[in-house]
Amino acid sequence: MSRTPARITRSPGRTPAPDRITGRTAGPHRRLSALAAAAAVALLTAACGTGSGSGGGSGTLTETDYYDAAPQNSQLPRILDECGSQVGVKIEHQQVPRAQFLPKLLQQASARSLPDLALIDNPDLQQVAATGGLVSLSKQGLGTDGLYPSIVAAGQYQGQTYGIAPGVNGLALYYNTDLFRAAGLKPPTTWDELRSDARTLTKGTRYGIAFSAVGNEEGSFQFEPFFWTAGASLTRLDSPQAVQALTLWKDLVSSGSASKSVVNWTQADVNDQFAAGNAAMMVNGPWQLPTLDAKQGLHFGIVPIPVPAAGGTPVTPLGGEVWTVGHSNPGREAKAVAVVKCLLGQRESAQWASDAGYIPSDRTAAAQLATDKPQMAAFVREVGTARARTAELGTAYPKVSQALADAVQAALAGGTSPQAALAQAQRSAHDQ
Repeated sequence: MSRTPARITRSPGRTPAPDRITGRTAGPHRRLSALAAAAAVALLTAACGTGSGSGGGSGTLTETDYYDAAPQNSQLPRILDECGSQVGVKIEHQQVPRAQFLPKLLQQASARSLPDLALIDNPDLQQVAATGGLVSLSKQGLGTDGLYPSIVAAGQYQGQTYGIAPGVNGLALYYNTDLFRAAGLKPPTTWDELRSDARTLTKGTRYGIAFSAVGNEEGSFQFEPFFWTAGASLTRLDSPQAVQALTLWKDLVSSGSASKSVVNWTQADVNDQFAAGNAAMMVNGPWQLPTLDAKQGLHFGIVPIPVPAAGGTPVTPLGGEVWTVGHSNPGREAKAVAVVKCLLGQRESAQWASDAGYIPSDRTAAAQLATDKPQMAAFVREVGTARARTAELGTAYPKVSQALADAVQAALAGGTSPQAALAQAQRSAHDQ
């Protein structure tokens, strides 16, 4: 939810897809517990795919991810091959469609046939680790010195590290510098400034701001920077701080500063609107940079997500994926861990970040990126205070995230008040 390169939605993230966006994306995705869905699949079908127990000889490791048309899809095999060569193994690469990826992994975990290496959207990590199918990287002695603590936390389950991200993504505020200059405005830093600038820049068919409020993880991923920056918690979806954040989004839509279509727009759609000049600002991730940089005549800047009041600090969700190792036998596991160690090296993680439009997990490499590529500075600045989406709730996160996305939809599209929408979300997520 995860990061989202071009038209691919992650966790967010597409994340981030993310995907996400960051895909979460994409993303950077589920209305039922992924664990329950996987259990149902396991009853209906036999284990399939290439798992660590069914790979090639001892000199071959299997790897699975959900990249498709993302930029890193063409780069990942090369980086894997390089690290495999260092370790002395060949790596068989397999791509699984995003919608099928987590159910398949959980099915494989139940059959103890996980791939040797898997690149998992970070909010999904705990669900896979809870199956017992992953190797504890902590017990294998894989160090995390020099990495952002929030990034390390995103790969942990019950005090053990089961996944480590070579890089992450997040969300920031893009703004059209030509439109801001013509209006005599500076990019907003507070919510009041955001409201005012969005209202001023809304003219004709152009909206002041665009964001994604789709009814899934991608939508909650986009809302979480405002939710968390207001001081809200996923344990209390109807808190005054949560209501304050959703009221901001509802005001932007109700006033006409944001399109009513945000409830249907993915992060890729939002990027299209901004690139076409139909929105003066947008909330989006660094995976959009290649598309925007290639757009002739488009001039833009990027700043951190605005905060409720001056002096505040934005708290954004981490998008991106973590490397994991599936249980097999000690020899295969040791080789897989060695490959992960290589993938996390400064040179490899810096290359990964460059290919994927990510921020390196290593603090030193991230600081260098902000210097070398000013477009990434706002994203790097936010990583220090970013939050792992599963930090508060662990494996319960998907259910609560969906309830939050439903509340946003109800408030923006269904005419429900933010207070009522979030109260219903609290009941459905926590009280049943």
